[in-house]
Amino acid sequence: MSLHSSAKDQLHTIVARIERLEEEKAALAADLKEVYAEAKANGFDTKALKSVIRIRKQDEEKRKEEEAVLTTYLHALGMADDGAEDEVAAA
Repeated sequence: MSLHSSAKDQLHTIVARIERLEEEKAALAADLKEVYAEAKANGFDTKALKSVIRIRKQDEEKRKEEEAVLTTYLHALGMADDGAEDEVAAA
């Protein structure tokens, strides 16, 4: 299979763009790792921070619904305080 000159040029352009984006992605990953290390050095729990970031990305209604279900399950298993039941009733 042989590519025409314009297809070869297009392929080179696409490959170069992908390579550039991969480099940017690696740089961003390194930056994120550095910020999490800084947070940990300052006494923050990085696992909790990652959970906070994940939660903040969610739609508010979906998040509230998931929290209500989780609270209900925890209460049913005796793992939630009495205030959790009030939160479920309010939701």
